[in-house]
Amino acid sequence: MIKLYDYELSGNCYKLRLFMSMLGLEYESVPIDFYPGREHKSDWFLRINPLGQLPVIEDEGLVLRDAQAILVYLAARYDTSRQWYPVDDPRRLGEVSQWLSFADGITATASAARLHDGLFYDRDIEACRTGAHRLFRILDDHLWFGEQEGCDWIVAGDRPTIADIACFPYVILSEEGGISRQDYPAIRRWCDRVKRLPGFIVMSGVFPAGPAKAA
Repeated sequence: MIKLYDYELSGNCYKLRLFMSMLGLEYESVPIDFYPGREHKSDWFLRINPLGQLPVIEDEGLVLRDAQAILVYLAARYDTSRQWYPVDDPRRLGEVSQWLSFADGITATASAARLHDGLFYDRDIEACRTGAHRLFRILDDHLWFGEQEGCDWIVAGDRPTIADIACFPYVILSEEGGISRQDYPAIRRWCDRVKRLPGFIVMSGVFPAGPAKAA
């Protein structure tokens, strides 16, 4: 069985829980005390992932880090429909890879703003929010033009891909970093479509309140 080293409030961990739910995969969740315990920086966890980051999975001897890489692995190994990672369509596959990189940009901006506001991380909050809005405008325009062509998803086609799963969490959680989605109607419609997908699960929990700053 897949083992997921997990933090309930992490958007990157959530995207894996979400995707495994949509694939109908069973897995074991290993909770990591990310905050305030910083267990992801502990000696035992660094032996699993020297980068000291979540998420990590173990699957039949394979230890894999990085949320986007794990999405690729799960789709390639467990999605027999080849819907989520279209390996037989080079054009769509290239587009998926492009948007997985874009998701990393969302993490570096919208997620960073959320860490600043919720877990007291030292970040240039205005730069994070400005960067997130720039990416949200790009995504909103892309989705709007896709809708004009009858496409509901980030990558052209009649089905979602892991590009949608990669981008969704830190978009839907952006308000927790002070980043409003009010000016991005195509993004809001896309979020609603993702929520209607079979196997969709919500992300439970909110940031804990408290005056202490995480180290």
